[in-house]
Amino acid sequence: MKVLLLLLLSPLQGVGADGHREEDFRFCGDRNQTQESSVVYKDGSAGISIQNTAQALIIKRPFSPNRRNSSYKYSLPPTLGRYRFCIYWFESSRTLRLAYGKQSILLGGDPSSSIPWGQESQKTERTSAYIFNVSYVIKGGKNTSMDANDTYFFPASAENMPVWEQDVEKQLTALDSLIAQPLAPATGATEQHRLRRKLSELEKMLAKVELEGQNQTFGEATVHATVLRVQPSRAPQHLTFASQREEGGEVQGFTVDLPSSLFMMVKEREEVVEHRVLLMDINRQTMFQDENSSHVLGDKVVSISLVDTVVANLSDPVILTFFHGQLPRNVTPVCVFWQEDTSASSGSWDSYGCTTVTGSSQTECRCNHLTYFALLMVSSPEITAVHRNYLSIITYVGCLISALASICTIFFLYFRSKQRDQTTSMYIHMNLLVAIFLLDVTFLISEHLAASSSEAICTAGGLFLHFSLLSCLTWMGIEGYNLYRLVIEVFNAYHDHFLLKLCLVGWGFPFFCVMLIFLANWTNYGPFSIPIYESINGRTTYATICWITSPLIHNIVNLGFFSLVFLFNSVMLGAMVREILQQNKKGHKLKHVLALLGLSILLGIPWALIFFSFTSGVFCLVSLYIFTIINSLQGFLIFLWYWTMVLQARKSPDSQSSSDSAKLQPSSS
Repeated sequence: MKVLLLLLLSPLQGVGADGHREEDFRFCGDRNQTQESSVVYKDGSAGISIQNTAQALIIKRPFSPNRRNSSYKYSLPPTLGRYRFCIYWFESSRTLRLAYGKQSILLGGDPSSSIPWGQESQKTERTSAYIFNVSYVIKGGKNTSMDANDTYFFPASAENMPVWEQDVEKQLTALDSLIAQPLAPATGATEQHRLRRKLSELEKMLAKVELEGQNQTFGEATVHATVLRVQPSRAPQHLTFASQREEGGEVQGFTVDLPSSLFMMVKEREEVVEHRVLLMDINRQTMFQDENSSHVLGDKVVSISLVDTVVANLSDPVILTFFHGQLPRNVTPVCVFWQEDTSASSGSWDSYGCTTVTGSSQTECRCNHLTYFALLMVSSPEITAVHRNYLSIITYVGCLISALASICTIFFLYFRSKQRDQTTSMYIHMNLLVAIFLLDVTFLISEHLAASSSEAICTAGGLFLHFSLLSCLTWMGIEGYNLYRLVIEVFNAYHDHFLLKLCLVGWGFPFFCVMLIFLANWTNYGPFSIPIYESINGRTTYATICWITSPLIHNIVNLGFFSLVFLFNSVMLGAMVREILQQNKKGHKLKHVLALLGLSILLGIPWALIFFSFTSGVFCLVSLYIFTIINSLQGFLIFLWYWTMVLQARKSPDSQSSSDSAKLQPSSS
């Protein structure tokens, strides 16, 4: 009677064990227990095998390399009879559970059940016995019946092959070696995409790696990976993780605080055996370079993910805290995450959903999702969105006024040249005004060209804007050379086709430079984004213009060339001041002051204010406002200077003295 009762109850207990969890594989059958027997759990080939004997029910699956020399033995109920048993496989936790009658056993979970290798095989010879009423089901499939037999084997699919710690270490070593190799500029985006695919493969391995303990950290070089196993509970608690301190680096460590709502959200969706959190500590930005060549603090990127779960719109934020030294005053750290571009092989940094809380030695990122995070270093944080709008208005209005004033002055000088002979200085002034006009117009339309969908148009716009800038700088240098001829040279030698030669230099040199840069790599011109820090919500937006895409080319060509022009013109202006002081004529102070102010604008001396943009604080902001106002109105200021000197010449007919300053002034009509 007792045996009959067990036969009735055992199937219910076997099937019902862990029935509230959705297993990935289930095998069930009836076993006739004719003598005292046990369950033996041991290492096997890739897959799950079940072998039944009168003495033992033997279950095999692959063990990790350091456990392959041991097996596990569990005693079965002493009561004889037929038992219904089921074997459950949970992929997320990589665990096997056996329900045998009323007994439930987590196979391999109890170290005390482990027995040395070879000891179990020294038992008496086993007698094979059939398993009846066999069925199995794979997650997402139908329940399938099988004929009675004593042995069953279910091979693992390619994606379900076991992953060991040694496999992860090998993958990490390969990834480290790839990251250490410099990326070729021509294939940079493609190589980055390939590296990120390798990183994705590593994450898949970490998601199912067989772990001995609760947590495990892999890697010692560029990439460190940590797997955290969190057992579900009725009242989930928040999870905190702290990395090792790194002395001497820009980022000295970080902590991660995962809210309890994260695990509650997963629990509401489905029952899980365990949560597995992956933390990736990447100490090189090679895989995460955007089109703007943005720099993240310490080249450190931290990845946080929950296996098989997309986490977004959390009610409580994930808190990632970076520890660092004192940061420069002219940069602001902004919490960003990597946004993969599915339509291309690149991506970009974005701050949506993240709030930045800065401190003297740490920066806290509060984000409502999980992905790759970093601290983006935004230069000149004083240029907030508000100041950017003010500077943009000043620039647009100034350039418009400057362009109109330049064209008016050019037309006036042109019509005057029909009435009387023009000096070489006036022709040089006209060419400089043409260059300023081109620079103003191309700058005004540059942002609109960047908004167009045509890459070719933006490339052409960036090239022409660079040509206009170099032309403007070149003609400023020619103005300085002309001042040298008038002031320094004792005898002004006559040169054949002198003005033509100046035009070849003034327009030919910029054309040669931009064509050389373009032919070297046509992608050197195109959309260029300038980060703008929004202090209210901590986000970073971008103002895009058609310009030089390589900061290195900009620094070498533009800043380098301007530095040479500025140095030469400063010397020439100093020589002019010396000549005026030596003459020291009374009654001409105002005229000399106006001449010097005009020469300063012609020679581009106010452009030197750009060097103060490398400073920080209020001084940097004030210098940028002064630079923007003066230089955006350069054509208009030349227009005012010219007409002021014309009026001075009309009021003072004797102004055509031997003074060297008068050589650059217009004569009265």
